[in-house]
Amino acid sequence: MEWGSLFTTDLAWVIFGAVLAGLVRGFAGFGTAMVFLPVASSVVPPIWALTIMVVMDVIGPLPNVPRALRDGHPGDVLRLSFGMLLALPVGVLVLSMMAPEAYRYAVSIISLVLLAALVLGLRYRGELGKPLIFGTGAVGGFLAGSTGLAGPPVIMLYMASTHPAAVIRANLMLFLICADAMMLVVFALTGFLSLTPVLMGLIVAVPYLLANVAGAAIFRPDYEKAYRIAAYTIIAITALSGLPIWD
Repeated sequence: MEWGSLFTTDLAWVIFGAVLAGLVRGFAGFGTAMVFLPVASSVVPPIWALTIMVVMDVIGPLPNVPRALRDGHPGDVLRLSFGMLLALPVGVLVLSMMAPEAYRYAVSIISLVLLAALVLGLRYRGELGKPLIFGTGAVGGFLAGSTGLAGPPVIMLYMASTHPAAVIRANLMLFLICADAMMLVVFALTGFLSLTPVLMGLIVAVPYLLANVAGAAIFRPDYEKAYRIAAYTIIAITALSGLPIWD
């Protein structure tokens, strides 16, 4: 793939996906991968889409970290992250053997299944103990490495909890920042990190960051239901549009 094409239609499409993902991430605390990856993987290779996402996603939410540290439970975030670290390399190995079309199907289908489960209220109802939190992080690590979707199992876990919306949003945001940082390290160690998608990630990080700030600015806990409906709608549209059947 040549640089010329990246700075025309392809890059514009990637930026569009980043802005949508940033808005959802800013007001919902999650959704970057479920919105961005179906869009980006339709114009760039899967490993590029993942690299662009983790580079921009490490930078984009940083203005919201102080608020997340105040609202969230950092201890639980550390347990989730440790579980993820153990399973992430296995997921990356699976990704290395996956065809681009299969990857696109996997990302869109996982996003749609999660969306259906959230809408239908199919959530874990038991106690959120430390082993469960650790195990959920491990499942997220495998999915992060293989598809870039670290969030779905953690989202399912916390959406079922009795925590206030602000706590759930903060924990998800902090975990996903840790996930992105770990994915960059693992990609570098396994030889999957290349210069072009890293530079693209830095380019799209600016509009993604601005969209994050805008999304966080419009977040109001009293309107939690409205934010979820908006996030679910955007996720559904991008997941369906990312299916290879439209090519």
